[in-house]
Amino acid sequence: MTAPVVVLVGPPGAGKSTVGALLAARLGVGYRDTDADIVATAGKPIAEIFIDEGEPHFRELERAAVRTALGTHPGVLSLGGGAIMDDGTRKLLTGLPVVFLDVELADAVKRVGLDAPRPLLAVNPRKQWRELMERRRPLYTEVARAVIATGERTPEDIAGAIVDALELRSAADAARPAGREEQA
Repeated sequence: MTAPVVVLVGPPGAGKSTVGALLAARLGVGYRDTDADIVATAGKPIAEIFIDEGEPHFRELERAAVRTALGTHPGVLSLGGGAIMDDGTRKLLTGLPVVFLDVELADAVKRVGLDAPRPLLAVNPRKQWRELMERRRPLYTEVARAVIATGERTPEDIAGAIVDALELRSAADAARPAGREEQA
């Protein structure tokens, strides 16, 4: 079994996809998003899966995608915002380098507008987002080795904070010969 070097969790608008891709490039590893895996498997957008087959079917696809990715992807992995609602998924995350990207509503709105095709935010998105976070925040925190507040930070700053929090070596650091420090 191959485990990811970092698993990103958090709500819609936290920046998991953007930060994940930057972090993977910085660490010199691959990037994978379980939502993209689900879309590829189902052959349609997540919003359509919710409409056509319902949330329970989507959650089954999500559990399978997460289980597969956790066992096969050695890079940076982003999980869909609701993946942590599943007990089995939370158990699979035990002991892994999970980072909760914590975002406030105002920042999430700026990033995704909350009018994007997000099935669980379709009606009264601000109220739905707050309620969603009341249920999910304790679970994000439960699985996380590190919590990174994303407000007022660039994606590059957030990636750097993850490297620092998990004490990871970037690809640039790994390429530098041991014992040689850069001159300032």
